[in-house]
Amino acid sequence: MIFDFDGLLMDTESTALASWQWEWRRHGLELDLSDFFAEHGGDVTEERYARLAAAVGPGFCRAASHSRRVAYRDTLHADLGLSAGIADWLDEAADLGLRLAVASSSPRAWVRGHLSRIGVLTRFEILACGDEVTAPKPDPAVYLLALRRLGLPAAAAVAVEDTPHGVAAARAAGLCCIAIPNPHADPARFGAAGLVLRSAASTGLSLALGHCFRI
Repeated sequence: MIFDFDGLLMDTESTALASWQWEWRRHGLELDLSDFFAEHGGDVTEERYARLAAAVGPGFCRAASHSRRVAYRDTLHADLGLSAGIADWLDEAADLGLRLAVASSSPRAWVRGHLSRIGVLTRFEILACGDEVTAPKPDPAVYLLALRRLGLPAAAAVAVEDTPHGVAAARAAGLCCIAIPNPHADPARFGAAGLVLRSAASTGLSLALGHCFRI
């Protein structure tokens, strides 16, 4: 099984949004949520700061804003654990003898740091991350890297994703994909997934995997 990270294993999408809303409100402004989340897995931090700078005007200090926002985000992360039902899935995967991996567009230090902090890093045999490939999701590069490191063909693995562009990346790599849309994604946009679940807590892992291959 190859898991996405942000928004799937841990809901860092919501903490990111909350940190940006907090910073906008410090300037007496409200963040427009309509296009906050990008249609790809690449880093859009600078674009977000550019938008905030334009809204604030000449008095905006990017360095101070960044330091303040990240400090606030880190306080939110202090209590952030695995998403609902994911711990049970990891336990069931171990019982089934399944190999686990992560394929994320985020940098390796980000993924490894969070998984280590909550004590689950060793559950995953390999990590494949955005700073190890040339293009973010929906490009399939990070999934192809994960498969190479696992030494498996796509037919022997299944992806688990939380965004439409993540599903597109998995499918482009030849993987069946289970989707668990994050709270900020439109469930109607996951038609390419083999199965769409409300959360990992709503369905046992074995049943979910049955939609992709026999175990």
